[in-house]
Amino acid sequence: MHADGGIDGFDPEAVKEIKSRLASVREQGIRIGFAIESGSRAWGFPSPDSDYDCRFVYIRPVEHHLTLTSLRDVIEFPIVGDIDTGGWDLRKALLLALKGNAVVVEWLKSPIAYEEEAGFRSRLGALLDLIMVPEKVASHYVGLMRQHFQSEGEGAIKLKKLLYAVRPAIALEWMRQRSFLVLPPMNMLECLEAISISPDLRTAILDLVHVKKQTREMGEGLPPMLVQAFLKNSFERYSETLREFDRDPDRDQRVQHLADKFYVQEVLQRGS
Repeated sequence: MHADGGIDGFDPEAVKEIKSRLASVREQGIRIGFAIESGSRAWGFPSPDSDYDCRFVYIRPVEHHLTLTSLRDVIEFPIVGDIDTGGWDLRKALLLALKGNAVVVEWLKSPIAYEEEAGFRSRLGALLDLIMVPEKVASHYVGLMRQHFQSEGEGAIKLKKLLYAVRPAIALEWMRQRSFLVLPPMNMLECLEAISISPDLRTAILDLVHVKKQTREMGEGLPPMLVQAFLKNSFERYSETLREFDRDPDRDQRVQHLADKFYVQEVLQRGS
Protein backbone atom coordinates (compact mmCIF):
# COMPACT_ATOMS: atom_id res chain seq x y z
CA MET A 1 0.00 0.00 0.00
CA HIS A 2 1.21 3.50 -0.81
CA ALA A 3 1.67 6.27 1.74
CA ASP A 4 -1.48 7.91 0.36
CA GLY A 5 -3.51 4.77 1.01
CA GLY A 6 -3.47 3.55 -2.59
CA ILE A 7 -2.86 -0.06 -3.57
CA ASP A 8 -0.74 -1.16 -6.53
CA GLY A 9 -2.90 -2.07 -9.52
CA PHE A 10 -6.15 -0.96 -7.85
CA ASP A 11 -8.44 1.78 -9.15
CA PRO A 12 -7.87 4.74 -6.75
CA GLU A 13 -11.55 5.67 -6.93
CA ALA A 14 -12.57 2.15 -5.91
CA VAL A 15 -10.17 2.22 -2.95
CA LYS A 16 -11.48 5.67 -1.96
CA GLU A 17 -15.08 4.40 -2.04
CA ILE A 18 -14.22 1.34 0.04
CA LYS A 19 -12.42 3.47 2.64
CA SER A 20 -15.45 5.79 2.77
CA ARG A 21 -17.70 2.83 3.53
CA LEU A 22 -15.36 1.63 6.28
CA ALA A 23 -15.32 5.11 7.79
CA SER A 24 -19.13 5.07 7.94
CA VAL A 25 -18.92 1.88 10.04
CA ARG A 26 -16.47 3.44 12.48
CA GLU A 27 -18.73 6.48 12.81
CA GLN A 28 -21.21 4.17 14.57
CA GLY A 29 -18.64 3.49 17.28
CA ILE A 30 -17.77 0.10 15.78
CA ARG A 31 -14.14 -0.97 15.63
CA ILE A 32 -12.77 -2.55 12.48
CA GLY A 33 -10.15 -5.15 13.34
CA PHE A 34 -9.05 -5.41 9.73
CA ALA A 35 -10.42 -4.84 6.26
CA ILE A 36 -8.88 -6.82 3.41
CA GLU A 37 -9.35 -7.77 -0.23
CA SER A 38 -10.81 -11.22 -0.69
CA GLY A 39 -11.82 -13.10 -3.83
CA SER A 40 -9.78 -13.70 -6.94
CA ARG A 41 -7.53 -10.65 -6.49
CA ALA A 42 -6.21 -12.09 -3.22
CA TRP A 43 -6.35 -15.71 -4.45
CA GLY A 44 -3.85 -14.88 -7.18
CA PHE A 45 -5.98 -15.13 -10.33
CA PRO A 46 -7.89 -11.88 -10.95
CA SER A 47 -9.47 -11.01 -14.29
CA PRO A 48 -8.99 -7.56 -15.84
CA ASP A 49 -12.54 -6.73 -14.66
CA SER A 50 -12.58 -8.56 -11.32
CA ASP A 51 -14.74 -7.07 -8.59
CA TYR A 52 -13.26 -5.41 -5.53
CA ASP A 53 -14.30 -7.73 -2.71
CA CYS A 54 -13.57 -5.92 0.55
CA ARG A 55 -14.26 -8.00 3.66
CA PHE A 56 -13.79 -6.93 7.25
CA VAL A 57 -14.13 -8.16 10.83
CA TYR A 58 -15.61 -5.73 13.32
CA ILE A 59 -16.18 -5.46 17.09
CA ARG A 60 -19.18 -3.67 18.50
CA PRO A 61 -18.81 -1.49 21.63
CA VAL A 62 -20.08 -2.78 24.97
CA GLU A 63 -23.30 -0.74 24.87
CA HIS A 64 -24.36 -2.48 21.65
CA HIS A 65 -24.47 -5.75 23.61
CA LEU A 66 -26.75 -4.30 26.33
CA THR A 67 -29.99 -4.26 24.39
CA LEU A 68 -33.02 -6.53 24.36
CA THR A 69 -32.93 -6.86 20.61
CA SER A 70 -30.18 -8.85 18.93
CA LEU A 71 -28.20 -6.88 16.39
CA ARG A 72 -27.31 -8.38 13.01
CA ASP A 73 -23.94 -10.09 12.94
CA VAL A 74 -23.11 -8.80 9.44
CA ILE A 75 -22.74 -5.35 7.93
CA GLU A 76 -23.44 -5.21 4.21
CA PHE A 77 -23.32 -2.44 1.64
CA PRO A 78 -25.17 -2.48 -1.68
CA ILE A 79 -23.02 -3.76 -4.53
CA VAL A 80 -22.38 -0.78 -6.78
CA GLY A 81 -20.51 -1.36 -10.02
CA ASP A 82 -17.55 -3.59 -9.24
CA ILE A 83 -17.35 -2.73 -5.51
CA ASP A 84 -18.59 -5.33 -3.02
CA THR A 85 -18.08 -4.55 0.67
CA GLY A 86 -19.23 -6.53 3.70
CA GLY A 87 -18.14 -7.52 7.18
CA TRP A 88 -18.70 -10.05 9.93
CA ASP A 89 -19.06 -9.40 13.63
CA LEU A 90 -16.11 -10.98 15.47
CA ARG A 91 -18.58 -13.28 17.24
CA LYS A 92 -19.84 -14.67 13.92
CA ALA A 93 -16.28 -15.06 12.63
CA LEU A 94 -15.24 -17.04 15.72
CA LEU A 95 -18.32 -19.27 15.73
CA LEU A 96 -17.73 -20.19 12.09
CA ALA A 97 -14.02 -20.75 12.73
CA LEU A 98 -14.89 -23.23 15.47
CA LYS A 99 -16.91 -25.17 12.88
CA GLY A 100 -13.95 -25.26 10.50
CA ASN A 101 -15.07 -22.50 8.14
CA ALA A 102 -11.80 -21.32 6.59
CA VAL A 103 -13.08 -17.95 5.38
CA VAL A 104 -11.87 -15.92 8.36
CA VAL A 105 -8.45 -17.60 8.17
CA GLU A 106 -8.21 -16.69 4.51
CA TRP A 107 -9.22 -13.10 5.27
CA LEU A 108 -6.57 -12.98 7.97
CA LYS A 109 -3.92 -14.18 5.50
CA SER A 110 -4.91 -11.83 2.70
CA PRO A 111 -1.85 -10.00 1.36
CA ILE A 112 -3.98 -6.93 0.52
CA ALA A 113 -5.23 -4.80 3.43
CA TYR A 114 -7.31 -1.64 3.17
CA GLU A 115 -6.83 -0.91 6.86
CA GLU A 116 -6.26 -2.70 10.15
CA GLU A 117 -6.08 -2.01 13.86
CA ALA A 118 -2.53 -2.37 15.13
CA GLY A 119 -2.01 -5.84 16.62
CA PHE A 120 -5.46 -7.21 15.88
CA ARG A 121 -4.49 -9.56 13.06
CA SER A 122 -1.64 -11.01 15.12
CA ARG A 123 -3.92 -11.50 18.16
CA LEU A 124 -6.65 -13.14 16.12
CA GLY A 125 -4.11 -15.21 14.21
CA ALA A 126 -2.63 -16.56 17.44
CA LEU A 127 -6.11 -17.59 18.59
CA LEU A 128 -7.02 -19.22 15.27
CA ASP A 129 -3.81 -21.26 15.42
CA LEU A 130 -5.19 -22.71 18.66
CA ILE A 131 -8.87 -23.17 17.81
CA MET A 132 -8.95 -24.02 14.10
CA VAL A 133 -9.09 -27.80 13.69
CA PRO A 134 -7.45 -28.72 10.35
CA GLU A 135 -9.76 -31.72 9.92
CA LYS A 136 -12.80 -29.42 10.09
CA VAL A 137 -11.15 -27.01 7.65
CA ALA A 138 -10.64 -29.93 5.28
CA SER A 139 -14.37 -30.61 5.47
CA HIS A 140 -15.00 -26.95 4.58
CA TYR A 141 -12.83 -27.25 1.46
CA VAL A 142 -14.54 -30.48 0.39
CA GLY A 143 -17.82 -28.59 0.64
CA LEU A 144 -16.45 -25.84 -1.61
CA MET A 145 -15.40 -28.43 -4.20
CA ARG A 146 -18.88 -29.93 -4.11
CA GLN A 147 -20.41 -26.48 -4.55
CA HIS A 148 -18.37 -25.54 -7.60
CA PHE A 149 -17.79 -28.83 -9.38
CA GLN A 150 -19.85 -31.98 -9.75
CA SER A 151 -17.46 -34.85 -10.36
CA GLU A 152 -20.07 -36.85 -12.20
CA GLY A 153 -20.96 -33.98 -14.54
CA GLU A 154 -19.85 -33.90 -18.15
CA GLY A 155 -19.79 -31.26 -20.83
CA ALA A 156 -19.11 -27.54 -20.73
CA ILE A 157 -18.61 -25.70 -17.44
CA LYS A 158 -17.97 -22.07 -16.61
CA LEU A 159 -14.19 -21.94 -16.52
CA LYS A 160 -14.24 -19.31 -13.78
CA LYS A 161 -16.24 -21.73 -11.64
CA LEU A 162 -13.75 -24.46 -12.50
CA LEU A 163 -10.94 -22.43 -10.94
CA TYR A 164 -13.09 -21.90 -7.87
CA ALA A 165 -13.20 -25.69 -7.52
CA VAL A 166 -9.49 -26.10 -8.23
CA ARG A 167 -8.55 -23.73 -5.41
CA PRO A 168 -9.95 -25.85 -2.52
CA ALA A 169 -8.62 -29.02 -4.19
CA ILE A 170 -5.12 -27.55 -4.16
CA ALA A 171 -5.57 -26.41 -0.56
CA LEU A 172 -6.56 -29.95 0.44
CA GLU A 173 -3.54 -31.40 -1.34
CA TRP A 174 -1.33 -28.87 0.47
CA MET A 175 -2.83 -29.97 3.80
CA ARG A 176 -2.58 -33.69 3.01
CA GLN A 177 1.11 -33.39 2.17
CA ARG A 178 1.56 -31.86 5.64
CA SER A 179 -0.49 -34.56 7.42
CA PHE A 180 -3.40 -32.17 8.00
CA LEU A 181 -1.47 -30.45 10.78
CA VAL A 182 -1.43 -26.88 9.42
CA LEU A 183 -3.65 -24.58 7.39
CA PRO A 184 -2.80 -23.57 3.81
CA PRO A 185 -1.96 -20.11 2.50
CA MET A 186 -4.73 -18.05 0.91
CA ASN A 187 -3.02 -17.45 -2.43
CA MET A 188 -3.71 -20.41 -4.72
CA LEU A 189 -0.52 -19.94 -6.74
CA GLU A 190 1.56 -19.95 -3.57
CA CYS A 191 -0.23 -23.14 -2.54
CA LEU A 192 0.28 -24.70 -5.96
CA GLU A 193 3.99 -23.96 -5.92
CA ALA A 194 4.42 -25.72 -2.58
CA ILE A 195 2.77 -29.06 -3.43
CA SER A 196 4.06 -32.06 -5.30
CA ILE A 197 1.90 -32.84 -8.35
CA SER A 198 2.61 -33.89 -11.91
CA PRO A 199 4.22 -31.21 -14.09
CA ASP A 200 1.51 -31.64 -16.73
CA LEU A 201 -1.27 -31.00 -14.21
CA ARG A 202 0.55 -27.98 -12.82
CA THR A 203 0.89 -26.58 -16.34
CA ALA A 204 -2.81 -27.18 -17.11
CA ILE A 205 -3.84 -25.28 -13.97
CA LEU A 206 -1.45 -22.42 -14.67
CA ASP A 207 -2.82 -22.21 -18.23
CA LEU A 208 -6.33 -21.72 -16.82
CA VAL A 209 -5.04 -19.02 -14.48
CA HIS A 210 -3.32 -17.29 -17.40
CA VAL A 211 -6.54 -17.26 -19.42
CA LYS A 212 -8.49 -15.78 -16.51
CA LYS A 213 -5.90 -13.06 -15.96
CA GLN A 214 -6.01 -12.07 -19.61
CA THR A 215 -9.72 -12.38 -20.35
CA ARG A 216 -12.63 -10.28 -19.13
CA GLU A 217 -15.03 -13.19 -19.35
CA MET A 218 -13.71 -16.74 -19.55
CA GLY A 219 -17.05 -18.15 -20.65
CA GLU A 220 -17.74 -21.86 -20.82
CA GLY A 221 -15.67 -24.70 -22.13
CA LEU A 222 -14.74 -28.30 -21.59
CA PRO A 223 -12.54 -28.72 -18.52
CA PRO A 224 -9.03 -29.91 -19.41
CA MET A 225 -9.00 -33.68 -18.89
CA LEU A 226 -6.10 -33.51 -16.42
CA VAL A 227 -7.89 -30.89 -14.32
CA GLN A 228 -11.19 -32.75 -14.46
CA ALA A 229 -9.48 -35.96 -13.32
CA PHE A 230 -7.68 -34.07 -10.55
CA LEU A 231 -10.95 -32.68 -9.20
CA LYS A 232 -12.76 -36.02 -9.44
CA ASN A 233 -9.94 -37.85 -7.65
CA SER A 234 -9.64 -35.09 -5.04
CA PHE A 235 -13.34 -35.18 -4.26
CA GLU A 236 -13.34 -38.95 -3.85
CA ARG A 237 -10.09 -39.05 -1.86
CA TYR A 238 -10.94 -36.31 0.60
CA SER A 239 -14.56 -37.29 1.06
CA GLU A 240 -13.20 -40.65 2.20
CA THR A 241 -10.49 -39.02 4.32
CA LEU A 242 -13.09 -37.02 6.25
CA ARG A 243 -14.67 -40.25 7.44
CA GLU A 244 -11.39 -41.25 9.06
CA PHE A 245 -11.07 -38.16 11.26
CA ASP A 246 -11.90 -38.70 14.93
CA ARG A 247 -14.33 -36.50 16.83
CA ASP A 248 -12.96 -34.98 20.04
CA PRO A 249 -15.65 -33.33 22.23
CA ASP A 250 -13.11 -32.42 24.93
CA ARG A 251 -10.97 -30.58 22.39
CA ASP A 252 -14.03 -28.79 21.02
CA GLN A 253 -14.94 -27.62 24.52
CA ARG A 254 -11.40 -26.37 25.17
CA VAL A 255 -11.22 -24.32 22.00
CA GLN A 256 -14.74 -22.95 22.60
CA HIS A 257 -13.51 -21.65 25.97
CA LEU A 258 -10.49 -19.99 24.33
CA ALA A 259 -12.69 -18.32 21.74
CA ASP A 260 -15.14 -17.11 24.41
CA LYS A 261 -12.29 -15.60 26.43
CA PHE A 262 -10.82 -13.86 23.38
CA TYR A 263 -14.17 -12.39 22.39
CA VAL A 264 -14.87 -10.99 25.87
CA GLN A 265 -11.39 -9.50 26.06
CA GLU A 266 -11.77 -7.77 22.69
CA VAL A 267 -15.18 -6.32 23.58
CA LEU A 268 -14.44 -5.31 27.18
CA GLN A 269 -10.74 -4.53 27.39
CA ARG A 270 -10.45 -2.88 24.00
CA GLY A 271 -13.98 -1.61 23.68
CA SER A 272 -14.86 2.00 23.32
